[in-house]
Amino acid sequence: MLLVVLLLLCTLVICAHLYFRYSHGGRLIYKIKGPKEMFLLGNLFDIFITPEQIFTQQIEWRKIYGSFWKLCSLSYRAVYLYKPEDLEVVLSSTKYLEKKMPYTFLFPWLREGLLTSAGEKWFHRRKMLTPAFHFLILKKFFATFCEHSEVLMKTIDKETDKDKTDVFPIISRATLGVICETSMGATNREDVESLTNTYFKPLHILAGTVLYRVTRLWLYTDFAFQLTKVAQVQKQMLETLRKFTTQIIQDRREFRKNNNITECYDCENDVYGKKTKPAMLDLLLDEEEKGRIDETGITEEVDTFMFEGHDTTATALTFMIMRLANEPDIQDSIAEEMKSIFGDSQRPPTLEDLSQMKYLECCIKESLRLYPSVHFISRYFTEDVQIGEHLVPYNTMCNINVFDIHRNPEIFPEPEKFVPERFLPENCISRHPYAYIPFSAGPRNCIGQKFAQMELKTMMSYLLRNFKLEPVTKPDELIYTSDLVLRTTHPIYVRFRHRNDITT
Repeated sequence: MLLVVLLLLCTLVICAHLYFRYSHGGRLIYKIKGPKEMFLLGNLFDIFITPEQIFTQQIEWRKIYGSFWKLCSLSYRAVYLYKPEDLEVVLSSTKYLEKKMPYTFLFPWLREGLLTSAGEKWFHRRKMLTPAFHFLILKKFFATFCEHSEVLMKTIDKETDKDKTDVFPIISRATLGVICETSMGATNREDVESLTNTYFKPLHILAGTVLYRVTRLWLYTDFAFQLTKVAQVQKQMLETLRKFTTQIIQDRREFRKNNNITECYDCENDVYGKKTKPAMLDLLLDEEEKGRIDETGITEEVDTFMFEGHDTTATALTFMIMRLANEPDIQDSIAEEMKSIFGDSQRPPTLEDLSQMKYLECCIKESLRLYPSVHFISRYFTEDVQIGEHLVPYNTMCNINVFDIHRNPEIFPEPEKFVPERFLPENCISRHPYAYIPFSAGPRNCIGQKFAQMELKTMMSYLLRNFKLEPVTKPDELIYTSDLVLRTTHPIYVRFRHRNDITT
C-alpha cells in the first residue's frame, strides 16, 4: 500500500513538473535566462533569504543574467526588466495596468484604493482624484507646506546641541502632519498633533505586518497567514485605523455642514476664501454627494493617501539630508542659491521663489535617482507580451527594480556619485524618458508627484537656509532592505548645526 502511495505521489510530482515546464507559459518562460532552477520547485529556495539579501541578490542576478531575466517557482513566474526601451513597452501602455503580489497583501488595509485597484475602477478613481492635484489646488496647499516646515525647523533647533540625530522620525512626523491637514482636513495645529499621534504608530505597525508576509513565501496564501500571530496584530491595527478614518470622515462632514461648504473642488472658482483651506477629502465628499463614490471608497482613498502621501516623502527627505551632509560643497552651493533669492531675510518662501531654486531642484532629482522612495514596482500580464526579442507569457509578474535601473552606468556615468548637473536641461535632452522613473511613468505614474516635489523643495529650502548638515551616517555604510518603500537596516543619522553659527 505504501509503495502505491509513493508511486502515486511521484507520478503527481512528475506530472506537475511537466505541466509547469511544457505548458504554453512554461515553454515561453524557459527561453528567458535566469538562476538555475530545481526540479518542480524552480527558484523557490533562491528567494528563501533575508530582506537584506533579497535586495542585493536581485542586483547580482541582473549583473549575471543581463537586462532581461526571470524567476520561477511552480505556477509563479516573474520577469525583471532593466533597459529603458523595455520599460517603456510596459509602463507606457494602458494594457498592462494590473497588479498582483505584493500589492495583494495590501488589500486588507487599502482594499481597492488608487494604489491597488485595476480596470474600470482604477480609471474611474484616477479621473476622479486628478483635480486634487490641479495647480490651483496645489497653490492652496503651499501655505500648509510652509507652516509645517516652520514647525519642523523648531523641532530641529532642539537637536543642534546633539552629536547625532535620527533623521527619519522627526521628518516623518512633519510629512504626516502635512498630509493630515491636506488630505484629512485637520483645521488647527492641535488637530494635526492629535492626528499624527493617533495615526503614526498603527500605520507603521501595519506596514510591518505586510513586509513580514512578503518575505515569507509560506504565508502567501491567506489561509496560512491567518494562522499566524502577525495576522492578529494586523487585524488589531486595521480595526484601530478603520475606526479612526471613519471618525475623520464624519468630522469633515460636520465641518462642511457647519460652514455651509459645498462643491469645494471647483478650480475655476475660489469657493474657499482666505480663512478655509481645502482638503483632498473634500473632493471625495463632493463625489459622494453626487453618488459617484460610497463611504467604503472614501475610506480606501483616505487610507491610501495617508500612507503614500507621507511615508514616501519622508523617505526621500531623509536620504537627501544624509547625502547632502556628506556633500559639503553641494550643500554650500544650495545655501548660496538660497541667499541669492532671500538675501538676509527670514521671510517665508513664495511659489515664485520655488521656481527660482533651479540648483536645489537638480539636487532633489539626483537624490531621487540614487534613493527612489518607491524602489520597486510591478505589473501583472493578463496576456502574452512581446518585449524586445522575448515573448513573455500571460500570468507572469513584471518586476522593475527602480533602484538598480537608476544606477545604470551606461546612462548615468559613475552612478554612485552625487552629481546634480546630470539634471540640467541640456544634460537631459538625449536621455531616454524611461531611464529615470522615481515616480513611475506612463498612465499609472504617481498622481501626487507635483505635490511631493513642491513639498520636498519647500522643506529643503527651509532646512538649508537655517541649518548646516554634518555627516554621521556615510552613504557606503547603508545596508538596504526590501520594504514597501526604500529602507535601511539601521537608522540614518546626521548632525544639525545652526548655519549662522558656522564660521567660514
